[in-house]
Amino acid sequence: MKNILPLIFASFLSFLLTYPTIILAKKINLVTDKKKRKHPAHTHIGIIPRGGGLPIFFSFLISILFFLTINKIILGIIIASFLLLIVGLLDDYFDLSPYLRFIVNLLIASLVVSFGLGIPYISNPLGGVIRLDQWKIDFDFFGHRQILILADILSIIWLTWLTNMVNWSKGVDGQLPGFVAITAFFLGILSQRFTAHDITVYSVTILAFIISGAYLGFLTWNFYPQKIMPGYGGGALAGFWLGILSILSFGKVGTAILILSMPMIDAIYTIIRRIYQKKSPFQADWGHFHHRLLEIGWGKRRIAIFYWLVSFILGVASLFLKGFDKLLAFLSFFVILIVFILIIEKVKKIDR
Repeated sequence: MKNILPLIFASFLSFLLTYPTIILAKKINLVTDKKKRKHPAHTHIGIIPRGGGLPIFFSFLISILFFLTINKIILGIIIASFLLLIVGLLDDYFDLSPYLRFIVNLLIASLVVSFGLGIPYISNPLGGVIRLDQWKIDFDFFGHRQILILADILSIIWLTWLTNMVNWSKGVDGQLPGFVAITAFFLGILSQRFTAHDITVYSVTILAFIISGAYLGFLTWNFYPQKIMPGYGGGALAGFWLGILSILSFGKVGTAILILSMPMIDAIYTIIRRIYQKKSPFQADWGHFHHRLLEIGWGKRRIAIFYWLVSFILGVASLFLKGFDKLLAFLSFFVILIVFILIIEKVKKIDR
């Protein structure tokens, strides 16, 4: 019960902070109006406030100050998250170039890694581990410093990938905050098995529950019909934080991949589809999995709950599956989802 208190606190705080954010967004015209602001991936109707990352971040920050001791890694996470929030708000207002956002994502990921976050090894699905901390560089710069080449590069790639991949799955009211809250909750439970870095098991668990609560509280305002959108800040922070949680507890990268199978597979398919169609993989379009579900008549509530349900089932499965079993489960779900998408594509062509 003690560990759940931060989740409840963050959820209540996020809920309270979202309402004034809605009012502020309307006053400063931080909104999405389909008549004035064309975006091929948007599914909403009417004028909807953006800037959802603002209440999510401040509920996250205040909860950390209440429940956690600030150390080097936590400080790095806070600073990097704040910078990502700023980028998100700027994008919500000015629609920044996706290429600029990607470069900034890499820099922010590099920043948090410089505070000591990294993946020194990953679990081998066939048994044992794959070491990534053998190739390192030691140097003196305001004290002794060490760079783990492979570990740090993989961490930066992983964080940047999740930042963008999770952000892509926010096209339907309530979709993103629901599956993010579920994923963070299960990562919090699983973090109690292993931990690493200069941070305790308790701290990782509390951090995960704070993130889960921040999105759970926001969900009440974002569920259909949404009163506010997560915006780029809310979506990018979600992927960034889930990536951090999976790194803080060694061996949880595979778990995150399993629980996030649906947005992960959708992102992979989307990139391949865009490249095949000779489009930029960075350029937004209509064609994500939630768009396909809308095209076959699914309602927004149904799509959001479907995402939550799949995430919950895979989260429960992650409690019992080991390395190779997780890989097998992911590949099985990958095949099922791809076949489902291809069937929808085929039906669309027949209807035309």
